[in-house]
Amino acid sequence: MENLCKLHGWGIREYPRRVYDAVLFSNEIEILTLRWKELYPYITQFVLLESNSTFTGLPKPLVFGSNRDKFKFIEPRLTYGKIGGRFKKGENPFIEEAYQRVALDQLLKIAGISDDDLLIMSDVDEIPSAHTINLLRWCDDIPPILHLQLRNYIYSFEFLVDNNSWRSSVHTYQTGKTRYAHYRQSDVLLADSGWHCSFCFRHISDFIFKMKAYSHFDRVRFSHYLNPRRVQRVICEGADLFDMLPEEYTFKEIIGKMGPIPHSYSAVHLPSYLLENADKYKFLLPGNCKRESG
Repeated sequence: MENLCKLHGWGIREYPRRVYDAVLFSNEIEILTLRWKELYPYITQFVLLESNSTFTGLPKPLVFGSNRDKFKFIEPRLTYGKIGGRFKKGENPFIEEAYQRVALDQLLKIAGISDDDLLIMSDVDEIPSAHTINLLRWCDDIPPILHLQLRNYIYSFEFLVDNNSWRSSVHTYQTGKTRYAHYRQSDVLLADSGWHCSFCFRHISDFIFKMKAYSHFDRVRFSHYLNPRRVQRVICEGADLFDMLPEEYTFKEIIGKMGPIPHSYSAVHLPSYLLENADKYKFLLPGNCKRESG
């Protein structure tokens, strides 16, 4: 580890930092399992906040609460919190999202985070690799805020979009200063740090739920977008569920990204628990685009 730290221009610590992994949870049971299995050896406390409301103000069941028995392997290191939604119709979904992120700050304090601990800020489907977190907990003089460059996939690890997922970050915690957020907070990016697998669900019903539930619900412009047969077809084609051009690209990049995403048939450098349990999670591997109705 000393050599790896030096290669990054950092020093080595006498002992590793504590690491807290904090997420807002909706309904991503399979991806949460892959995330926690990947990070398990290096996390001091897993912190999860769940609401009975989507960001768009729709009622939702406490999916984690009803599936908690599936995560007994992290129970001694779990801080689980529930928060009631405000159910304000017509409100910008990002207001509800910000409200939940503030509540997550409070839950982190309950979990016992303190100065100099590392805090992973990322959505459930933004999975840092184990070797990334182990590196950061052992190295000294790392940047206080470090964004993680993740391989960006959609629907499964068959459709590699690009390597430009950057919103996930790791912070050296500072009391009174560190706030849980999901936007650009630093100019420093650590390359090849993990995986972002967006809309990577086992059941068609989960795709439809997320399309209606998350902060960009305005992209569902027509009701037929939610038709299960259409959703299944789009998944297998690697096309866009919302039938929209990318938002944050130059004209040249937009032209390059038009049309379906090319298929990838590689299973190299993926989360270890996924590869060790390929039969159970085959829907996330190349060649298995058909989903269960759910």
